[in-house]
Amino acid sequence: MSILINKETDFIVQGITGSQGAFHTKLMLDYGTKIVAGVTPKKGGENVHGVPVFDTVAECKTQNVKRKIAWSILFVPAPFVKGAAEEALNAGLNLIIITEGVPVHDAIAIVQMAAEKQLKVIGPNCPGLITPGECKAGIMPGQIFKPGQTGVVSKSGTLTYEVVDHLTKAGVGQSTCVGIGGDPITGTSFTDVLGQFEADPGTEKIVLIGEIGGNLEEVAAEYIKENVTKPIVAYIAGQTAPPGKTMGHAGAVVSGKSGTAKSKQEALEAAGAKVAILPSQVAELLKNA
Repeated sequence: MSILINKETDFIVQGITGSQGAFHTKLMLDYGTKIVAGVTPKKGGENVHGVPVFDTVAECKTQNVKRKIAWSILFVPAPFVKGAAEEALNAGLNLIIITEGVPVHDAIAIVQMAAEKQLKVIGPNCPGLITPGECKAGIMPGQIFKPGQTGVVSKSGTLTYEVVDHLTKAGVGQSTCVGIGGDPITGTSFTDVLGQFEADPGTEKIVLIGEIGGNLEEVAAEYIKENVTKPIVAYIAGQTAPPGKTMGHAGAVVSGKSGTAKSKQEALEAAGAKVAILPSQVAELLKNA
């Protein structure tokens, strides 16, 4: 089982003709992802790795009426993400926004519009998501993942890869891995994904990877107390970060005692999660959870 995406999911790629869009489209196709079409204004009629390109999302959907396109993956330059996202949302598509540097006010508008339309947004500034052995949507390196029963949700792409590499080498497979992104405003939170993992019969255990800044991990801890029965192992990055210093992600900034690694660790432990001090400890803790 999986959440959000599987081998039957149809995708489009916005910004497919750009260098990153074309590069990762090839990797996604090689992994088995069903990419129906690409969209880049004024590039209609071209193709990228055999994928037809259209000028607009509406035209793409009109030409593929027999396909149940559910998601758009955005490799669009930051200044144009809002317009591209609105175009996809108006066509009824969920979004995976890989682009970093999206203006905060644009991200707020995108998330609000998606909520009004009851559609999902993963990101922005995220690595996407993967159901190992079935499909990947984004930039995650497919070769390190292994099909299994552990769900992974993370703010950080790089930390996801490190932890998953340890899991796979320890023989612990994954059901679905979701990178929610590390910006101050993201469309999907830890609690959104935790709820789906809790309901998924194919997910037996959960890994949560957080970092300093904001309060999403503390909110997740409160949610876990009331709603999650499956074993959880967490890792929080930035344990030595000084106050007021942004570390890596735009949302990873500590102000006073709020958003520190310690406060997050304590909240998660109080909720019943096991908390690793190092990424390499997650697999062992998970086996004993």
